[in-house]
Amino acid sequence: MNLLIYKTKSELLKDLAEYVITIGEKAIAEKDCFNFVLTGGNSPKDLYSMLATEYREKLDWTKVFFFFGDERNVPPGHADYNGLMAKKSIIDPLNVASDHVFFVDTTLAPADAASAYAKIITDHFNGAELTFDLILLGMGDEGHTASLFPYTTALANKEVNVVANYVEKLAADRITFTAPLINKAKNVAFLVFGEGKADAIKHVVEDDPKNPDLYPSQLIDPVDGGLTFFLDSEAAKLLNN
Repeated sequence: MNLLIYKTKSELLKDLAEYVITIGEKAIAEKDCFNFVLTGGNSPKDLYSMLATEYREKLDWTKVFFFFGDERNVPPGHADYNGLMAKKSIIDPLNVASDHVFFVDTTLAPADAASAYAKIITDHFNGAELTFDLILLGMGDEGHTASLFPYTTALANKEVNVVANYVEKLAADRITFTAPLINKAKNVAFLVFGEGKADAIKHVVEDDPKNPDLYPSQLIDPVDGGLTFFLDSEAAKLLNN
């Protein structure tokens, strides 16, 4: 685990953007493509805009394939649909070809949407290991990541898969990567800022023993890949180190 702590959000985003570019360049050099999993919510919006503007010329974006680590069970045009934010902030500004971005089909029932997305991923990797080059993750103030929420059924899923996950406190279904699928990635990066996340970060990073039912982000531990936390000073304020 690598903890990177920044005084300001802007410094954090700049370093994270350069990190994305470095991983992308390496993946393209090695296998002529970069399999990049985006995170949703509001936190990554500025990062995506930076990549699509300041960093537009620093990577061959025609060789990048975009995926989503989770999705809300709302119509694709809904303001809460993760894919819509990404479409507006990075996909459309970069003129990404439609066959290089894989949205979750939320016109289907949640379980069917999850199964369909799992098939999309399997088909894309075409028999190879389902190992993404980079998975970006956020973290909720209670310690959830992707749509792996506390005390939900997906936390116990040991399969490398995409599943529907009912979140009782939201009274809503989500579609999400399982922790084992995330943990197959070559690189996983958490983007977390703001003092509202400080308590969760302290538990996720420092608890021993861990309690992933309460803090699901503790499940993220790549098998053969790197794990990096990009934190601002407010999110890191309760850490001991």
